[in-house]
Amino acid sequence: MAPPAHTSVNAIGSTPVRTFAYTVGGIAMNIPTGCMFTHIVRGGGRRITYQNAGVDCAFAGALNSGFCNWRIDFAYADTDNRVYRTSRGRVHTECRIDPMRGNSPQTLPRYGKACARLHVNGTRLASQCHHITR
Repeated sequence: MAPPAHTSVNAIGSTPVRTFAYTVGGIAMNIPTGCMFTHIVRGGGRRITYQNAGVDCAFAGALNSGFCNWRIDFAYADTDNRVYRTSRGRVHTECRIDPMRGNSPQTLPRYGKACARLHVNGTRLASQCHHITR
């Protein structure tokens, strides 16, 4: 019997970052429309060889003062949507218009999905997932 075939995983997906207002050090910050959260996964089978997520802004979104107190987490769930592993990113206190984070290569213990989550000032603003299936 031949071993199971593993297909290549090369996926890119984007989702809008929701509009959000918050205060940092007494200064009002606004994230307007026009920003997208993009998540890239490369690999094969349950093996992820490359993973990255970040924000790109255009139009009015490119004029904002950036994302302060941000972090990007990577979460992995099984086919029943139960999260079994989370790689929590560190909180970046500096303000950036283009927050980005990569994650190290890994082999997932089971099929399901790989998600990236953008948090700003403790609030999740966007989540983007890719299904990892046979």
